[in-house]
Amino acid sequence: MRLKLRKAAIPAGIITVRPKPGSRTRALVSFSGRTEEAAIGRSGITARKREGDGATPIAAMRLIGGYVRQDRVTQPPTALPLRFTPEKLLWCDEPRHALYNRPVHAPFKPSHEKMRRDDGLYDVCLVMDWNLRSRKRYGGSAIFFHLAKPGYPPTEGCVAVSLPAIKRLLRFMRRGTVVRVVR
Repeated sequence: MRLKLRKAAIPAGIITVRPKPGSRTRALVSFSGRTEEAAIGRSGITARKREGDGATPIAAMRLIGGYVRQDRVTQPPTALPLRFTPEKLLWCDEPRHALYNRPVHAPFKPSHEKMRRDDGLYDVCLVMDWNLRSRKRYGGSAIFFHLAKPGYPPTEGCVAVSLPAIKRLLRFMRRGTVVRVVR
């Protein structure tokens, strides 16, 4: 089911993610004159992203859209295309499978991420164009912009912020907004 979007007259813009000084797994996310705290991959950032390495890729990744758990979060205003997260939505992270780094639906036996997580991390989950349009096997999958756990523990390679921060960010975001991870 597609959500009705509030149109905003905003440019695509750039969101910059840079490591927080003194921390390998925390970052600062800057956009539209604001800075927010974030968690990044357990292995820090890398220019050589590989499946399962736990690193956040150094890259400029366009936002494509995302998912919202309507049973847990009120959909914030945004021009970014968002959909309600279907019950059986999964994300294939098996590099040898034809649907690698693509959304799939349960039942699905190959390795995958569950998109309706019990821990709430994907209650708001934004899809970035990392290894999507021109997929490379073992190039990394499911690199999302999502919610952080309290205390900002490391992710598996995603960028994660608090719920209030993602609501502020969503006002700024639209399809084509670039999330730029830098050193």
